This record gives sequence, C-alpha cells and structure tokens, in this order.
Amino acid sequence: MKAITLRMPRILRSFARDRDGVSAVEFALLAPLMITLYLGCVEISDGVAADRKVTLVAGALANLTSQSQTISVDGMSNILNASAAVIKPYSVGNLTATITCLKIDAEGKATVAWSATLNGTARAAGSAPTIPATLATPSSSLVWSEVTYAYTPIVGYTITGTLVLADQMFMSPRQTAPVYDSKACT
Repeated sequence: MKAITLRMPRILRSFARDRDGVSAVEFALLAPLMITLYLGCVEISDGVAADRKVTLVAGALANLTSQSQTISVDGMSNILNASAAVIKPYSVGNLTATITCLKIDAEGKATVAWSATLNGTARAAGSAPTIPATLATPSSSLVWSEVTYAYTPIVGYTITGTLVLADQMFMSPRQTAPVYDSKACT
C-alpha cells in the first residue's frame, strides 16, 4: 500500500505530461458542435432559398397576369402552371397560388372581380378584401397574387415542424384590366 501511495504522484505527473490522444479528445468534444453548425447552415440556406422562390412565384404570377388583356381558362391554367414551375426543385404539391383581379370603385373600395387558384380556394367574386390604403386608387384595377408554401426542413423538422412561407404582390394592369373567362375587371 505504501509503495502505491509513493508512486501515485509520479503516475499523475506522468499522466498530466502525456499529450498522446489530446487531438482525438478535442475532436470528440468539438465534432458534435461542428456538425450541428454545418447542418444548421444547410437548413437555413435551404429555407431562405425556398422563401425566395415563394417571392419569385408571387411576382411571376402577378406579372404574367397583369400583362394579359383577355385570359381564357386554358390561359389561366398556363399562367398558374408557369408560375408554379418557378418553385422547382421544391414540391408544387406544397404550393398554393391565388391570383385575384380587384376592381376599385370611385370611393376607393376594392372588390373582387374574379379569382383563380392553384391548389387553393379562389376568392369569391364581389367580396371586399382588405388591401393597403396606399394602393386603393379610386376608379382603377389591381392584380393581386398570393402565394403560400408549406416548407418542411430536412434535418430540423423535429424542432420546427412544417413552416408556412407566404408572400403577396400587387400590380397594376399593364394596358387594361385583364378579363378572365368573360369576367371583366373594369
């Protein structure tokens, strides 16, 4: 017993001076942090890219519709499908896109002239949605696109669940208010 107690300080000093395996221990401590940071950066980048795509879909939908003067049912289907193609490589099944033509009367009150949608519910004709007051120019028309996307993170799903990304865009018709399927927006 006495021999062990005499050798113990010498063994502890030898152990403290030994540097073999220090890198492995440091790596074992830092690896989980570095992997978490990497996966977090991947998730954030993918989420920002999906949000950007939602904004691009809203812009494309409003832009394509505002350029048209007369839109047939097939034409509207093409506009909605072309706008939805912008969301690629993300799933179109998680996308809801609605385009609405608003008629603004002489008092600045907006009403829905017509509405069409992809994977959603169109606004009822004649309903009165709330729009920003700065856009309610009396005796005019607006094209309004609304887009939502149910984004599911790849790694962080258990933490955040599905996130709903949304954007909307208002545009004035380029030449005249678009007419869709015999429903004028003027």
